[in-house]
Amino acid sequence: MKRSIVWFKTDLRLHDNETLVQAIAQSDEIIPVYCFDDNHFEITEFGFKKTGNFRAQFLLESLLDLDKNLRAMGSGLITVKGKPEIEITELAKKFGVQKVFAKKEVAYEEIQTQDLLEKALWKIDCALQTFSTSTLYHPQDLPFSIKYIPDIFTNFRKQVEKESSIRKVFAKPKSIKSPQIDALNLPRIEALGLENSNIDSRAAIRFEGGETQGYKRLNAYLFDTKAISTYKETRNGMVGENYSSKFSAWLSLGCISARAIYDEIKRYEKQYAANESTYWLVFELIWRDYFSFIMQKYKHLFFLQQGIKGENVKLKKHHGRRFEMWKNGQTGNDFIDANMIELKLTGFMSNRGRQNVASYLCNELQLDWRYGAAYFEEQLMDYDVCSNWGNWAYLAGVGNDPRENRAFNIEKQANDYDKNRTYRRLWLSKV
Repeated sequence: MKRSIVWFKTDLRLHDNETLVQAIAQSDEIIPVYCFDDNHFEITEFGFKKTGNFRAQFLLESLLDLDKNLRAMGSGLITVKGKPEIEITELAKKFGVQKVFAKKEVAYEEIQTQDLLEKALWKIDCALQTFSTSTLYHPQDLPFSIKYIPDIFTNFRKQVEKESSIRKVFAKPKSIKSPQIDALNLPRIEALGLENSNIDSRAAIRFEGGETQGYKRLNAYLFDTKAISTYKETRNGMVGENYSSKFSAWLSLGCISARAIYDEIKRYEKQYAANESTYWLVFELIWRDYFSFIMQKYKHLFFLQQGIKGENVKLKKHHGRRFEMWKNGQTGNDFIDANMIELKLTGFMSNRGRQNVASYLCNELQLDWRYGAAYFEEQLMDYDVCSNWGNWAYLAGVGNDPRENRAFNIEKQANDYDKNRTYRRLWLSKV
């Protein structure tokens, strides 16, 4: 009997999951597994938790939903905690597994973990097979190799849109054959060294983890409210549920795929109308792709203070007191403080807010940008390694920004995007 493990990571879905489809096609039985990687719950070199309370809660909700959806197919989810190269190898031995199927990683630490597992599996005569499942465009369909990806986004986008096509989504399996899988055994959040955090009632949206909720949000933003038709005009908003798509949290854990979103946008355009706004959401998905591909090109350089710019960058020191004021929303700049308070109390912040607080940390406070990126890593519910570190490097002037010394005029930004002070009043008021 051919028996395989499907190692779920940031692809917690059944629809448009090539890893799962290929495992089913090549196996008599599959065993779905999620590993709570010890490395994901450590303190980073910058002094922050790698996974904070909000994201951990979203993860647990997503796994609960994945297990429910797997059981409806005749399967279920096994969870383990520890180092993947040890825990998954032990499961492979226990179940007599010949192959482990998994999402292909692109970021530095994640690749190291993937390589460690592959070596451990090789010792027990078990193979690891990986698939690229995170991006809108498949890396094999790009008009250039990763090595030659343009360092300027616009050049990348124009060539990709002209010469590449987007693959069709994979249908959800009709059924899954698995050995008997015990009831889901999720760890309590306290066992991960974290705690339940109540999300502030002022939050723009209540994110709930899982593929089911991801599709519910997708349907609400497109077909229920038709909010996508004004996305380009409202995307820089800061208050409310529908100024932007809010798909990012579900995308970050792969509860929904970029291609599935694209498919639904195309369906919406056929049913109603295509306009600049419907295109602009696809444009943002291409930006997301770009950060993934550029991370593959430059590997660990995105985690160094000089980024991809090299030795010519003037390094900045970390100043603990100034950083704490920024982190806690106590800088004295009301626009920055409101955004940082929203992040602290909800695990979310608008794209406009993220750009401003990053610019403020790098240019006004003159601090090492990596501390800001590491704090976002802990705090953001929608944290994505490529988008987070790529965006921070970009705004710090050490990434893929073609302009020199990009610094936001915070006062002008506040007047442009919070003209009536609605956002600042919301987050600076006492609840």
